[in-house]
Amino acid sequence: MTQRARIRWNGNTALAAMRQGAVRGVRLGAEHLLEVSRQRVPIEEGTLERSGVVSVDDQSITAAVSYDTPYAVRQHEELTYRHDQGRTAKYLEGPLHEENGTITEIIAAQVRRALR
Repeated sequence: MTQRARIRWNGNTALAAMRQGAVRGVRLGAEHLLEVSRQRVPIEEGTLERSGVVSVDDQSITAAVSYDTPYAVRQHEELTYRHDQGRTAKYLEGPLHEENGTITEIIAAQVRRALR
């Protein structure tokens, strides 16, 4: 007697869940980066720090962290400016490199969670 096994392929459902998890992970990873970078943003009145935002493009599964003041780029790039202790130029670039592993893990955790 031969038994037959039925296998149901839910590939499209799995891909949709994976994509949803990736989008959520990218958003959470970018929010993590924003929080870490806010701890380093040069601060005088707090305007620069408050201008930080996360933008996510769900279609391309990409995120951006940006600061929106006329002097944000200059403060980021000018290495000769003096800042309060713990505040520094490269306030976004530094945390991006340092937190890369954490951000990657945040994204991976959300993809795994979505596939459960």
